[in-house]
Amino acid sequence: MNLGLWAKAGLLAKTGSRVIAAAGFGLLGVPGSLGLLLMAVGVAARLPAQVPSGKDVVAPTAYVSLDPAGRGSTAQIAVVMKIRPGFHVNAREKSAEYLIATDLKSNLPAGFSAGEVAYPKGKLEKFVFSKTPLNVYQDTVVLKMPLNVLASAATGEQHIALKLRYQACSQEICLPPTTLDVDAVVNVAASASASKPAHAELFKTP
Repeated sequence: MNLGLWAKAGLLAKTGSRVIAAAGFGLLGVPGSLGLLLMAVGVAARLPAQVPSGKDVVAPTAYVSLDPAGRGSTAQIAVVMKIRPGFHVNAREKSAEYLIATDLKSNLPAGFSAGEVAYPKGKLEKFVFSKTPLNVYQDTVVLKMPLNVLASAATGEQHIALKLRYQACSQEICLPPTTLDVDAVVNVAASASASKPAHAELFKTP
């Protein structure tokens, strides 16, 4: 399914190429070579708006529940995914085996350990390319990961490298799976007593 749908996206580029070739000997009286250049620029300018890159569909930002986070404390990292209107991504609990589920992984530096990522529930939606409803994320969703700051953690600003993988689709096409790098900044203090809550609106208990 995905390959066929991605082909629809590629068809736009191929169609644009045929239009350019047809304009090779002039565009409204403009000499052939210049007309070709102008048409190419025009098509290239339109294509991104029609078929965006998967990297442009989701804007992720990481937040930490403690600032600073003292040694010996347990914090949480929240990755807020803002999904472009008109698009969705497959939820963690995917509807079919062939779908690419949303996935968050961490590469922890020394002095930290992490728990399992908590993914929100998706929503079943109908799309023209699927006979059955699909479990998806839309608009804004928040993924959360417990983070333990060990006694051996270096103090000061530390960076937690995260990788967010997802597949974005619109009502008509699916884009290739995308992996984005996300950086979570943790300010480590010498003791747990120095920890202070941050971004309470994201980490409040339901």
